[in-house]
Amino acid sequence: MPVPPIPDNEMERLFSLSEFDLDYAEHKDSFKDLAKLAAKVAGTEISLVNLIDSYTQWSISGHGLEIEQMPREDSVCQYTIINGEYFEVEDLQRDERFKNKFYVTDEPKLRYYYGIPLKTSDDHNIGALCVLDKNVKELSPEKVELLRIIADEIVNRLKDLKVIGKLKNKLSEANEAQKKVAHDIRGPLSGIIGLAQLISEQGEANQIEEVLEFINLIHKSGRSILELADEILSADKRDHKPISNGSDFNLLVFKDKIERLFIPQARNKNILLTVKTSSESEQIPIARNKLLQIAGNLISNAIKFTPAGGTVDVDLSLEVNDHISILQILVKDTGVGIDEKGIEKILKGNAASTTGTTGEAGFGFGLALVKHLIETLKGSLNIYSKHGQGAVFEVRLPQKIQ
Repeated sequence: MPVPPIPDNEMERLFSLSEFDLDYAEHKDSFKDLAKLAAKVAGTEISLVNLIDSYTQWSISGHGLEIEQMPREDSVCQYTIINGEYFEVEDLQRDERFKNKFYVTDEPKLRYYYGIPLKTSDDHNIGALCVLDKNVKELSPEKVELLRIIADEIVNRLKDLKVIGKLKNKLSEANEAQKKVAHDIRGPLSGIIGLAQLISEQGEANQIEEVLEFINLIHKSGRSILELADEILSADKRDHKPISNGSDFNLLVFKDKIERLFIPQARNKNILLTVKTSSESEQIPIARNKLLQIAGNLISNAIKFTPAGGTVDVDLSLEVNDHISILQILVKDTGVGIDEKGIEKILKGNAASTTGTTGEAGFGFGLALVKHLIETLKGSLNIYSKHGQGAVFEVRLPQKIQ
């Protein structure tokens, strides 16, 4: 099998893509207009907005072709992200690299391809805007320039979505803080009101000692409110991490997204992928930060090294404590397994690329990216495996629960 092309800055490129923290299945409408415009400009039947991670090309939006993903090694766009300003294949049916690919031999029987990298401001090609057709085409310089403008707009829109996501997180934090303040103030205020009412009702029957004791309690309650106010006012002066992405993301939502994104990959290789959650904690809000990138790379890796007819099981659970709880992601497979030296290399972040069970290309960066992301989230990664006996990847990530 041909050696897959890999950008010189592949690890940094993957880091840059992971920073967008995208759910690849939820942005079809976000780029549909730009995809259609690209096809109209080029005069082609098809256009796709593709993002490329360690294992997969994700078509997050498109025009003229319904496709959500394909293995990275099968894609044409893997060549577009290497270098340069574009990649063109005048006739896919005559090119040795692509003539046997399913999209050439079967419907839609594509022939023409033109791709422009989706380049971030730090010069990383995270994907490609491509136009395709069943007939051989020739694009004028004017059309190419317009496609380049559309590609830049796609990157700008990705940046906008990233900013919007951060603003939503901040709003969620503010809402949670508001609830906490209301809850914390309610107790002391109720105490003050109750004591004042008691003094008023007893009137002249109050003994001076009792009044002094009541005043002392009122004083303590008032101090607690002042301390809470000081804490709120000084919060913006302290470094603190986001506590949650809001109540809309929990283990059930996480499970659904994993199934939508990765069951097609598993079925394509005749592998049974199952995802389970802990019923006790599946509706508790959790931070979604980088979870799809972490779990997705582990699941794609498990599928890659599991032979047809095998299984990949994902278990999601939350160990709930008073303040910091632990999200656990277990990815188990019945694949070829990993020996002790292989485990050590992965945990050190220098695992080499290897070929999958049916000859899938290896890019050697997926697990290194997972390790990096877990470390940035202050989590841990453990691997349990023996060569030939499958593998279990255990991820533990701290979660601050409201």
